[in-house]
Amino acid sequence: MTTAGPETLGHQEKLMSASENHPQDQGLGRIIRQDHGSVLAIGIDRPRKLNGFTQHMLGELAQAYQDYEDGDWRCAVLFTTGKHFTAGLDLANIDRGQPLFPRDLIDPVNLYPPLRSKPVVAATRGITYTIGFELALAADFIVCGSDARIAQLEVKRGLMPTCGGTARMVERAGWGNAMRYLLTGDELDAATALRLGFVQEVVDPEAVFGRAMVLAKRIADQAPLAITAVMEDARRSLAEGIDTSTAMLDETSGRLRDSEDVAEGYRSFVEKRKANFKGR
Repeated sequence: MTTAGPETLGHQEKLMSASENHPQDQGLGRIIRQDHGSVLAIGIDRPRKLNGFTQHMLGELAQAYQDYEDGDWRCAVLFTTGKHFTAGLDLANIDRGQPLFPRDLIDPVNLYPPLRSKPVVAATRGITYTIGFELALAADFIVCGSDARIAQLEVKRGLMPTCGGTARMVERAGWGNAMRYLLTGDELDAATALRLGFVQEVVDPEAVFGRAMVLAKRIADQAPLAITAVMEDARRSLAEGIDTSTAMLDETSGRLRDSEDVAEGYRSFVEKRKANFKGR
């Protein structure tokens, strides 16, 4: 398992940025991208301000998710530069007169259509407050640094989480466990977050990105149509109930059985080799 962070990858990976002359120099921050073949790493990059989100960064994040959805990548990792995931919104640089994310792009918190159909792994560490934790919960699972300080602080400001935190914390940990932290605004440490099911793995802070990449590449090796079907069925079950999910199983599994990927899966099993899935 590699423990290299994004700052040490050097020439091995292609760094992509949204523009040549970037407003990072003006303190507005940026979202960076790293092309790892079948995996796209999407990075929050404003470490001098604890990666606090500006309106500019929110727009770039949505665009990065849209490009991921439209591209050939099979999995994404949401990560951070510096030692902290994010302190949340930089309210001085947020336009309160518009939605946080552009509504015509993929929603990074997966609440409003268009919704993403591909998997995302969140790699968090250090301070992970408010929208930062909601972004992580909106991913499909979280690899968390042992130094994590996680909190939904909104009630301390007279506000409430508006990016899915309330529903997803209850979904993962149950009513009582979620309300214990939503209603107090108290911090959770990594061990508590793991125990309650908010995060799925806890590793050394310097190993977070590497571990998330290992798991993302493992996902990317699987059959894309099957990955999409699994995610769709799980979401349908949560949103509409298990009866609706069950009613769709024959149709969904039948569609998969007719795919080239299933044929390749059988061949690879018989030939005792790794499958080479094409998403067809």
